[in-house]
Amino acid sequence: MASSASSPVRLLYDVRVRAVLYQVVAVALVVGVGLYLFGNVSRKLAEQNIATGFDYLSRPAGFVISQSFIRYDSGDTYARALLVGIFNTIWVSIFAVTVSTLLGLIVGIARLSRNPLLAFLALIYVEALRNVPLLLYLFLWYALIVAVFPPVREAWQPLPEVFLSNGGLIVPSLRWSSAHTGVLAAVIAGIVLAFFVASRLRSRRVASGQNQTGWPIIVAALLGPPLLAILLLQPDFVINWPEKGRFRITGGVQVTPEFTALLVGLGLSASAGIAEIVRAGILSVGRGQWEAARAVGLHDRQTMRLVVLPQALRVIVPPLTSSYLSTFKNSSLAIAIGYPDLVMVSNTTMNQTGQAIEGIAIFMLVYLSMSITISLFMNWYNARVALVER
Repeated sequence: MASSASSPVRLLYDVRVRAVLYQVVAVALVVGVGLYLFGNVSRKLAEQNIATGFDYLSRPAGFVISQSFIRYDSGDTYARALLVGIFNTIWVSIFAVTVSTLLGLIVGIARLSRNPLLAFLALIYVEALRNVPLLLYLFLWYALIVAVFPPVREAWQPLPEVFLSNGGLIVPSLRWSSAHTGVLAAVIAGIVLAFFVASRLRSRRVASGQNQTGWPIIVAALLGPPLLAILLLQPDFVINWPEKGRFRITGGVQVTPEFTALLVGLGLSASAGIAEIVRAGILSVGRGQWEAARAVGLHDRQTMRLVVLPQALRVIVPPLTSSYLSTFKNSSLAIAIGYPDLVMVSNTTMNQTGQAIEGIAIFMLVYLSMSITISLFMNWYNARVALVER
């Protein structure tokens, strides 16, 4: 009896239990303080007859959003408008992260090139983009797009049914339906399944030492779910073609100048920092690894891809997480060039409803949730690529 009674006390001497307990207590205190402040503010606002709460989200928004990745019109609710802003922020951030990662990897490797001209050009690229505020570059790219491209009535047509003007790029689009959403989900499921199958086959090949032909299984895992979804859902593949009028172009899908300027600004600015992260990660790998790879017959590209970069990832991934978080949060500068991200939609909502506290709380919660999601994913990936002591 004495032993069982004292077991909870003995748990407190465990460092891991205490660490978890301290975090639970800290979170409880933060939540308690937040609830107290929220209740106090709500009471004071009620005394002054100022509306509070989130009931306004169900009212019609009554304003137009220039670009939306989901269906929206001015008769939809404020909640739908905020959802549009969230999707706009997420999509431009994902594209910017992808662009910055690819460019940063290329420029970071070019910084270490034995070609002095290439290394010098990469250095100029990094220094020019790192030492100028992002907001100025957003103004620059937006001004260039508006000034260089012709007006809509004189739009360039580089390809059939593709129009380019200072109003943006307009291309043919697929007439979307719920069946297409199901097929898209199946495509994503196929990619995940193919990645899992390839990982399992690789592990089995390493364990057995036998080189087995696994590409038919991987292709079947990749194409199986989409083909099955197409057979079951039978989506209609109808193309929405753009039509050029006298003053505007109707139909198709439009990539606005605001989206393009924000994407280019975020992508290029972040790529400069990522290039330095990649360079530092590569330099952290000892020269002996290069020499050993050359000794077994690998050329420089194979050495970089198969030997150096996998070892450099343990140095690259942690600061890369901070770069991704900064890119996502810097997307809030979109309001300066008129791109309808979450902050811009929230500002419009707050101006119309007068409920600023709720609006600020919503987009703070969104940014916090997305930042935590990115951190968790990158921490998981960092754990997978970290070197394991044997």
